[in-house]
Amino acid sequence: MQLVIVESPAKAKTIEKYLGGDYRVLASYGHVRDLPAKDGSVNPDEGFAMEWENYADKAKQLKAIADEAKKADRLILATDPDREGEAISWHVQEVLKNRKALPKQVERVTFNAITKPAILAAMKAPRELDTDLIDAYRARRALDYLVGFTLSPVLWRKLPGAKSAGRVQSVALRLIVEREREIESFVAQEYWSVTAQMEQDGTLFTARLVQWQGRKLDRLSIGNEGDALAAKKAVEDGRFSVSSVETKPATRNPPPPFTTSTLQQEAARKLGFSADHTMRVAQGLYEDGAITYMRTDGVQMDGSAISAARAAIADRYDGGYVPDKPRQYQTKAKNAQEAHEAIRPTDFSKDRVGGGDHARLYDLIWKRALASQMASARMERTTIDLADGTGQQVLRATGQVVLFPGYLALYEEGQDDSADEDAKRLPRLREGDAPAKKSVDAEQHFTQPPPRFSEASLVKRLEELGIGRPSTYASIIKTLKDRAYVRVEKNRFFAEESGRLVTAFLERFFEKYVGYDFTAELEEELDDVSGGRAEWQAVLEAFWRDFKPRTSEVMDYKPSEVTEQLDTFLEPYLFPKKADDSDPRLCPQCGDGRLALRGGKFGAFVACSNYPDCKFTRRFGQPGSDGEAAQDESLGNDPETGLPVERKTGRFGPYIQLGEGKEAKRASIPKDVLELDLEMALKLLSLPRTVGMHPETGNPITASIGRYGPYLAHDGKYARLQSTADVFETGMNAAVVKLAEAAAGGGRPQRGAARAPLKELGKHPRTEAEIKLMEGRYGPYVTDGETNATLPKSITPDQLTLEEAAQLIDARAAAAPAKGKKKAAPKKAAAKKAPAKTGAKKAPAKKKATAAAE
Repeated sequence: MQLVIVESPAKAKTIEKYLGGDYRVLASYGHVRDLPAKDGSVNPDEGFAMEWENYADKAKQLKAIADEAKKADRLILATDPDREGEAISWHVQEVLKNRKALPKQVERVTFNAITKPAILAAMKAPRELDTDLIDAYRARRALDYLVGFTLSPVLWRKLPGAKSAGRVQSVALRLIVEREREIESFVAQEYWSVTAQMEQDGTLFTARLVQWQGRKLDRLSIGNEGDALAAKKAVEDGRFSVSSVETKPATRNPPPPFTTSTLQQEAARKLGFSADHTMRVAQGLYEDGAITYMRTDGVQMDGSAISAARAAIADRYDGGYVPDKPRQYQTKAKNAQEAHEAIRPTDFSKDRVGGGDHARLYDLIWKRALASQMASARMERTTIDLADGTGQQVLRATGQVVLFPGYLALYEEGQDDSADEDAKRLPRLREGDAPAKKSVDAEQHFTQPPPRFSEASLVKRLEELGIGRPSTYASIIKTLKDRAYVRVEKNRFFAEESGRLVTAFLERFFEKYVGYDFTAELEEELDDVSGGRAEWQAVLEAFWRDFKPRTSEVMDYKPSEVTEQLDTFLEPYLFPKKADDSDPRLCPQCGDGRLALRGGKFGAFVACSNYPDCKFTRRFGQPGSDGEAAQDESLGNDPETGLPVERKTGRFGPYIQLGEGKEAKRASIPKDVLELDLEMALKLLSLPRTVGMHPETGNPITASIGRYGPYLAHDGKYARLQSTADVFETGMNAAVVKLAEAAAGGGRPQRGAARAPLKELGKHPRTEAEIKLMEGRYGPYVTDGETNATLPKSITPDQLTLEEAAQLIDARAAAAPAKGKKKAAPKKAAAKKAPAKTGAKKAPAKKKATAAAE
């Protein structure tokens, strides 16, 4: 018997079908072991010896593999054809060796597509494991572990509120933060444009003033309204005729087929997919045999695939769309590694596969690959100058005509932030023609700061800098979101307070290690290990020799010393110059103290030097604010107690306080309370409110506001309310009905009671299973009927998208143990999964595990 090991069950099922006979195909479900989440898993003093630990939730898979391996004559390791795939095969071999279950004959095969011809061809060309790729994997894993377990504890102790730092993650975050700084420091410059609407033979076109009073104009030449109006009048008064017509032929060549990074970029632009979602969908298409392997830097297609693409073009279009010779592409990516084929369909005759997001992504891949072998587009670009009688004023119109669409008939590459200004249509004009002038406009503009990064432009920039690798970009971006270092609005990255602070800390104390050149050079060294040109321990030793002493040095700093240096480093951001040249550090409350950065249990903030006499504070993320919201505001006195009622602002937002000192009573101000007076403040301070006694149990029903908003409570059961007003207005009858409905299907239902979904999100893009948002005992979660996944705190239920829900379910399913023959009840299954996922017996190591996972 011959045992074949792959990563996923879907892949195993397909391959076993193609091989048949004497082959047994099993899935490892990805990596089977990793470095334990504890100090000492990598020992620099012992040649960077690494201690590996099997994943607890892979015990069943490993036992099944070992049992089959003992009966096998030959072990074939057929995991993915990249560095991670090589590492998985190596881990499986090592586990079997340790269990004395390794067959005598062990071989490695790789294939770029899960099709029968590719698999059968691979089986005829086995090889040994690639030790260079394995060494490169070990070097990267050890490096990320050492950075995570050495640098993250420094952050936790010296920068309260910081979560973790990672070798590549921190550099990607720096890009986003630096772009934020560019935008904040940008000074807009006013400029004006003067344009004329012209008409020739019934066709309207726009011409822009490019010469005024004999002086050539660039974009910023007209800088005020007075000049703009004068230029406008000159155009209005002039009689313009065509002084020159310049026509130039142009050719546009098709882009190459997708690599990992260009697929992520284009899917973000055209489909709105996150990088993580793109790779999940592509993984499904690959495992279904629809596309070739999706983690690649290569842009070339196999010769047979090129022939198939050319035949498909000839079938769809006439012969002019097929170039005389096949197109050949060379990768331009810096440090291109493990260059497999580009991402392409396995069968060009199929222009549609699957449904939902799978069909949309396949369509993109199919069109791009097919277009890469099509003829170039031929165009004619035209520039027309129109001068007045004096020759002092000149208008210019530009446009282009597509003479032959070529590949553009099928596909056009998206752009991040620019549009083609030459794509306008122009009427046919000759020298001496005098088109009619319909109107003249002078329009004010302001220069714009550089745009914030989208996922597409961030991936593109990382690749340009040679930072990270395309296969890691999805996980890097996901980590930044999960750590709440960044937020995404309208597909653009915004740096959060915590992200800015962590970046400032790393730039001040670890500048070398978040440097773009240093990180790119380290990537080159790791690639040298992959290529057998460098020894992995030597690369680690060179890094560790400088990194370890620096972390020890920073760890010896007092927290106050760290805060003081960050205060100086961040001064331009925290205390920007004021328009009146007054002291930006002067306390706006006491008018005497000096503002400075301070560190607290829950993070950094700005405070007055006159504390405790002056209690002025300002959140870290409010640079230059006068802190008006932070000043106490008297709302009056409580009629019953006579105690003062004040509106205050803390580091966690506005709140109401009744009285002073430790005995004071406090209540947060809900976001939907727009007008706060003494009456409303006293209502909030009085919560919870007793609605009445339940007619069946005789126990009280209360209404209040909790962490997740307004709610009703009765005997440990809850029902949601819609607004703060409902807390004070819901009557007894309505409360009883809401609690009954919650017990039957909403809110926090009784154990075993049927649950009604909070929201039906739609069908899973891959499995087509219905995904629902539910309220559980421990908070909201999503389910597809088979797998439940808790919502992380970074995602609010009302903002959850179908894509995010599918990702959570996929991640939870991938982390769960393989199902046995007998299906466990849902509640028991959840109970069994929890220890495997969280490692309950190893709770102290959980935070370190998170850091090391960067």
